Amino acid sequence: MPRVLGIDIPGRKKLEYSLQYIYGIGHTTAKDLCEKAKLDPTKKADALNDEEIQRLVAVLQNDYRIEGDLRREVSANIRRLISIGSYRGRRHRAGLPVRGQRTKTNARTRKGAKRTVGIVRGKEARSAVKAAK
Repeated sequence: MPRVLGIDIPGRKKLEYSLQYIYGIGHTTAKDLCEKAKLDPTKKADALNDEEIQRLVAVLQNDYRIEGDLRREVSANIRRLISIGSYRGRRHRAGLPVRGQRTKTNARTRKGAKRTVGIVRGKEARSAVKAAK
């Protein structure tokens, strides 16, 4: 497993796919990265020598925002939306979908597990609700 900027990338995969394990690098960016660093995208990541890894790291540091810097930027943008009280910021604060998706059904990823509201009928169901709390 080669280590690029403190991130282990899978060595048995082709370079263009193993680079996608770095936060902020997708398919197109990985292809561009291989082109700029003059690397063969079909070469396995384990087959890279030190000189090739250094070229890759140099291109990453100079031209791309990845990992920690990108995560900080995204979280700062979300904090800004919340602080100015925009619609998107309020959706972030409430833990609801931000980009216009329906919430009457679906949206379980953002909303979390279902919580029963109102009367629960039946002894078994009532004890299950109490145990969940």
